[in-house]
Amino acid sequence: MLEIAGEFMDEPPGSDKETQSHTLLTVFTHSPHCENYMTTDQHRDRMETLRVGIIGCGGRGKAHAEGYTANPRTQIVACADPVAESRSAFAQQFSVEAEYSDHIEMLEAEQLDIVSVCTWPHMHLPMVEAAAYKSGVRAIHAEKPMAPTWGEARAMHKVCVANDTILTLCHQRRFGDTFRTARQLLREGAIGDLHRVEGTCPNLYDWGTHWFDMMFFYNNEVPAQWVMGQIDVASESSVFGVGVETSGLSLTRFDNGVEGLMATGDVSHVRLQIRLVGRDGVIEIEASEPLRILRGGQWETPPLTEGVHGDLQTIESVRNLVACLESGEEPELSSHKALRATELIFATYESSRRRARIELPLDTDDSALLAMLAANQIGPGPQPG
Repeated sequence: MLEIAGEFMDEPPGSDKETQSHTLLTVFTHSPHCENYMTTDQHRDRMETLRVGIIGCGGRGKAHAEGYTANPRTQIVACADPVAESRSAFAQQFSVEAEYSDHIEMLEAEQLDIVSVCTWPHMHLPMVEAAAYKSGVRAIHAEKPMAPTWGEARAMHKVCVANDTILTLCHQRRFGDTFRTARQLLREGAIGDLHRVEGTCPNLYDWGTHWFDMMFFYNNEVPAQWVMGQIDVASESSVFGVGVETSGLSLTRFDNGVEGLMATGDVSHVRLQIRLVGRDGVIEIEASEPLRILRGGQWETPPLTEGVHGDLQTIESVRNLVACLESGEEPELSSHKALRATELIFATYESSRRRARIELPLDTDDSALLAMLAANQIGPGPQPG
């Protein structure tokens, strides 16, 4: 299965890599998040360097690598990918000395502190288990979606807890200027009390994992009580090798009464958008118009430093992980938080299977969507009566 590792993700935004790398170094060595204004090399000379290994040398692997390269506390010492061209190009771009075709060999040969897992979801659990249980790394930064099934997602979290390994999932929108500005406006009372968080995107599994995570982000991490939803598969569709719905609806009720509403479907009809609906107004975040506020009957557009797909979001996710590794605090992208968003995905699938409201915590381990597809209970073909 690992032979497709070199094709994991699309290339990250930004075409001028030299300029981009210089900008990222500036962010880490000349920002209020840093202890002082020394250069990256000076920091590494005075502090213990954390050894990093990257599994998966595709686009998302490179995005993670930009963060480690810019961070004065980390150095990428090894990379693993079965596709020789991918890992060689990666090693050359990021000055990585050790290349491996097998991630197990890398984990056994290198004494790593941090491992990034930038592969397709069905590979996440065995790779996380190998890094946490067999190699004993201190932290793992994995790509989302978390796993193809709810049971696998929980197993990833459990093996890391059992081995005192920090696990984070790259729900990097939490670090975006657009999303943080919206939360600050909400906290300042710009639209009154929050009533509902609405999201629209192509599917629940891929982009949906970001929007479900944003529901907790904007609702002060309040737990969810129940989920009710329906999905349809009008044609064969998959993301990262995992089957997804072609349209769906999901309604979540949180402990404080706030609701989360998600709608998915064809991108030509469904905009990539998240809306915060308050007592006195609305905040909208959209790919084409990053942020605007409706209050007093007028739309306003505050100034922003980046759009929805800002380059620095993944960079900041690495910075936060390294800082929390040293402080002992919970990372912003912890697996504990990622599990809550992931649970809403699989609870929506389960609600569709049972045709009922699902009280949380979710009590199944499989993916109801994948199970229904396998049993021909959902999908474009004829279904049993």
